[in-house]
Amino acid sequence: MTTYKMKKYITKIVMVAILITTIISCKVSKDIETPKDAFPENFRNASTSTDTTSIADVEWKNFFTEKDVIQLIDSAVARNNDLQIATKNIEIAQYRFTQSKWGNVPQVNLFVNASTSNPSDNSFTGMNLNQALGQKHIDDYSAGASLSWEADIWGKIRNQKKGAYAGYLQSEEVRKALQTNIVANVSKGYYNLLMLDAQLEIAKQNVKLNDSTTTIIKLKYDAGQVTSLAIQQSEAQKLNSAQLIPLLEQNIAIQENALSVLTGSFPNSKERTTRLSSIEVKNNNAIGIPSSLVSRRPDVKSAELALKVANANVGITKADLYPALKITAQGGVNSFETSSLFNIPASLFGTVAGGLTQPLFNNKKVRTQYNIAVAEREKAVLTFRQSVLVAVSEVADALVRVEKLEQQETFLQERVKTLQQAIKNSNLLFKNGMAEYLEVLSAQANLLQSELELADIKRQQLSANTELYRALGGGWR
Repeated sequence: MTTYKMKKYITKIVMVAILITTIISCKVSKDIETPKDAFPENFRNASTSTDTTSIADVEWKNFFTEKDVIQLIDSAVARNNDLQIATKNIEIAQYRFTQSKWGNVPQVNLFVNASTSNPSDNSFTGMNLNQALGQKHIDDYSAGASLSWEADIWGKIRNQKKGAYAGYLQSEEVRKALQTNIVANVSKGYYNLLMLDAQLEIAKQNVKLNDSTTTIIKLKYDAGQVTSLAIQQSEAQKLNSAQLIPLLEQNIAIQENALSVLTGSFPNSKERTTRLSSIEVKNNNAIGIPSSLVSRRPDVKSAELALKVANANVGITKADLYPALKITAQGGVNSFETSSLFNIPASLFGTVAGGLTQPLFNNKKVRTQYNIAVAEREKAVLTFRQSVLVAVSEVADALVRVEKLEQQETFLQERVKTLQQAIKNSNLLFKNGMAEYLEVLSAQANLLQSELELADIKRQQLSANTELYRALGGGWR
């Protein structure tokens, strides 16, 4: 085939491919959009507002104001092993997306071949070979390039790109979701550490208070005003307070170890330059509207991207049901003698072929794969709806915790103040013989319990604010 004829043949095939693509390049499957009715108009326990601003838009370095927390989170973001694994997954997804962009580029391969054939002397080829060339074997040498290209008539390659790109973006959202959880867990772990410090100090102070009470009871015992039972009960209460000290120290060490794991380091102590009582609980009123969760919460965004991946898979499997147009070409030089291999144009050769292939016997298998892809897409829609339900519920839970914990703290602070005054009054009355030792011990026990609860309530408030920040999608910026 001459070079001119080969070019003309290629032109015809390409024109046919373009014509077919133009006529039937419409989408073989229609994408399902993200369901808009998945979101409520507002969050429960939130004032009705159309303001889209939210605390989730604030970077975590600005949301948290304690230096120690910022340092711990910084270390976790930089060194946490789970986050580093997620970063590698993003890198892998990026390679896959880059690879998918070459899907509609023709495959071109270079080749160099050499072969020799020794036909039978009694064969037709052998006899002709001997008469024509005077030899019993024939050599064949060729060098050139081959090309293969599939026309993206049904959008299969285009959907492969879309799916790979959505998968790449999804891997980024997975990392963001992991970071939001790590940021929240580090901060809540730190606040828990401060609470344990405060409770340890309360327990130590209570032991000292029990010591002074026991001293007074012993003096009264020496004076014959109380029995030995009073001394025993006072010492038992002191031991009860003293028992809390090693328990709290144990919990402090365990919490420090947990923070070490989150920050990617071996177990060690954690520096605290602030006290629980000195931290102000913020009132975070800006929460935005529920529909904004799709852009702020990585897990919701990931579910939306999963739907896009499912849409792409439906398009890919649907395209497999239709004929595929493939064009192949091969050209180069060929000769049975190496000396004349590059004798141009005599050694030139070329072949061009184009054809439609339609699945026949495996059509049932291909259709089943399509049906599975459709079902997977329907599942992705339900998964997205569920992710929205969970996200909205978590925000509502955090809002009610913030509100009700503030009310509980108010009552508990009044209770502690009342008991502190009761301690003073009971000690004064006991010294003057106007109150029983049981009243003093009861007041001390109640104060210990209330102060421990007050420290825990403060920790819960700080954690609730952190959880609201995380639930709204904050912490990955």
